[in-house]
Amino acid sequence: MKSPKEAAILEKLKNGDLNSFNEIYFHYSPKIYIRLIKLVKDQTIAEEILQEVFTKIWLQREKIDPNKGFVSFLNHISDNLAMDFFRKVQRDKALQLEIWASAIELYYHTEEKLFFKDKQQMLNNAIDSLSPKRKEILMLNKFEEKSYKEIADLLGISVSTVSNQLVHALKDIKKYIQENYRDEYIISLFAAFLFKL
Repeated sequence: MKSPKEAAILEKLKNGDLNSFNEIYFHYSPKIYIRLIKLVKDQTIAEEILQEVFTKIWLQREKIDPNKGFVSFLNHISDNLAMDFFRKVQRDKALQLEIWASAIELYYHTEEKLFFKDKQQMLNNAIDSLSPKRKEILMLNKFEEKSYKEIADLLGISVSTVSNQLVHALKDIKKYIQENYRDEYIISLFAAFLFKL
C-alpha cells in the first residue's frame, strides 16, 4: 500500500468501515503471522495470536492515527500478545510444577504409609510366631510398657526370667524375619523398628 491510500483506508477503518478492516487484514496478516511464528515457534499458537491482534485492531480502531506508522502499531500489539502468551505459559508451568510436586509428595506419602503398614503386618506375623509365654512377656514390655519387675510380679516369675525371655523373643523375631523376608533393606528396617519398640 502506498502511504496516501493507506492513510485513507485507516481513516475509514477508524470510523468503523468493515471493508477497510478486511483490506488491512489481508495486506498485513501474512507479515504479522511470520513475525509471530518467529516469536512463538508454533503455527497454531501464531494463528491464534494473529486473530487476537486483528480483533484488538478492530476493538481499538478509534486509537488508530492514520498519519502515524501503522506497522509499528501492529507490531506493538502482536509483540504484547506474544509476551502475554509467554507469561501465561510461565504461569502454567509454575502451576504444573506445583501440582506435580504435590502429586509426588502424595505418592511417596501413600507409598510410605503402605510400606509401614506392610512392615507392621510382617512384624505382627513374627510376633505371632513366638511361643505364648514369650509373646505375652514381649507384649507386656514393648506395647504396655511395663517394667521387668511389674511383669515378673504379674506373671509370678523372676526378673531374670523376664529379661531372658525378652532377649530370646527378639532373637526369634529377628530369625523369623530373616527366614521369611529376604530383602536386606527390609530386614535392617525391621531391626531398627524392633529396637525402637
